[in-house]
Amino acid sequence: MTRLHFVRHGPTHAKGMVGWSDLPADLNDTALLERLSAYLPAEALVVSSDLIRAADTATAIQGGRRRLPHRRDLREINFGAWELRRFDDVESEDPQLIRAYWETPGEIEPPGGESWNAVRARVDAAIDTLIATHPGTDLIVVAHFGVILTQIQRAAGMSSNEAFSHRIDNLSVTEITRLPQGWETGRINHLP
Repeated sequence: MTRLHFVRHGPTHAKGMVGWSDLPADLNDTALLERLSAYLPAEALVVSSDLIRAADTATAIQGGRRRLPHRRDLREINFGAWELRRFDDVESEDPQLIRAYWETPGEIEPPGGESWNAVRARVDAAIDTLIATHPGTDLIVVAHFGVILTQIQRAAGMSSNEAFSHRIDNLSVTEITRLPQGWETGRINHLP
């Protein structure tokens, strides 16, 4: 059994779609970071996306836990030409494409970006590698909104639309367990 504790990075305060842009997180709420660190298992391994907002959040909650190298394959969705742009601005240029991307996630991709299915495949492979490399371990995975939703979708066996209905707040914890017989979801979007 491997327990995964997905933590969404601290807020960036950006108003557009933030995917692969390397924006810093606001980690000024030290009381929340301390509660979050105390809530997470003391013996867990910590891993994060290689983007600074996730890596710095991992450092802020790491405490005495062992840290694994950052993983590029745990990055957020690559929004391509939509990166850092507001939904309304993109919608004014191509309303059908952006609505289809968010309302029917699957194979549709932003210009120069990733489809939902591509993100899901990338993250599934990363999580499978972590589980295989560290079997029976608690893993704290500091990542992004899209990354966490892919694993909720996977564990709960739900559609991408159902996964997108979940709220994932910054600095929240989503718990998923890999059992020999399959997946089990625990708390989703828990704020300690």
